[in-house]
Amino acid sequence: MNEVRAKKFLGQHFLTDEGIARRIVDSLSPTAQHVLEIGPGMGVLTKYLIGKENIDFHVVEIDRESVVWLHEHYEGLHVIEGDFLKMDLNALFHDTCAIIGNFPYNISSQILFKVFEQRNRVTEVVGMFQKEVAERVAAGPGSKTYGILSVLLSAFYNIEYLFTVPEHVFNPPPKVKSAVIRLTRNEVTALECDEKLFVQTVKAGFNQRRKTLRNALRQLGLPLDAVPDVLLAKRAEQLSVEEFVTITKAIESCQ
Repeated sequence: MNEVRAKKFLGQHFLTDEGIARRIVDSLSPTAQHVLEIGPGMGVLTKYLIGKENIDFHVVEIDRESVVWLHEHYEGLHVIEGDFLKMDLNALFHDTCAIIGNFPYNISSQILFKVFEQRNRVTEVVGMFQKEVAERVAAGPGSKTYGILSVLLSAFYNIEYLFTVPEHVFNPPPKVKSAVIRLTRNEVTALECDEKLFVQTVKAGFNQRRKTLRNALRQLGLPLDAVPDVLLAKRAEQLSVEEFVTITKAIESCQ
């Protein structure tokens, strides 16, 4: 089977370095009991995950040829043929789960937005991303790469940039470096504000990141009278999760 042909249209590059594959799998918490691998392809991570004891292991793969290959080479592997972005994790797991994968670059941000939506179900993520995306997710306030995903995910996860992966360990080699990051669910069960309004506020701020928050939020027609001027005078990239929560609570108080 032509691995490049099978995955090229999905934007995925095959990892060929077994040492890095082991390192990714070893980055998963040893306490993970329910594990879902996204986009296993030819099983470079799968072969190390399937041998782990005491885990309920599933893979989800959208490409039919890869699904057939996985069934042929890994007897008993629970393969779900479908699109992770359309999956109902609540139907798949009755408990919390961990997610792992060498994620297709073209949907990696969408995968993380789904993780955010399923934050009470997904306790851990270990994944390979385009280096630029990994840096953006792991960035903190004040960084030029700090963005929407940085804020939303760090509100509920501890985020670690684990290591950089060079281009030559993939087939076909991507034009950019990759990186592995780990998200671990923190102890926050809920924010002290309306979470939908929090998301709306964060997105509005970063969608016009060159403007002060006052100007960025004004176009939403939200009441800003109770928001401290010192926060409205900042740009979104300068604000912490806690400050976005403070802003959201102030807006709520005026509605």
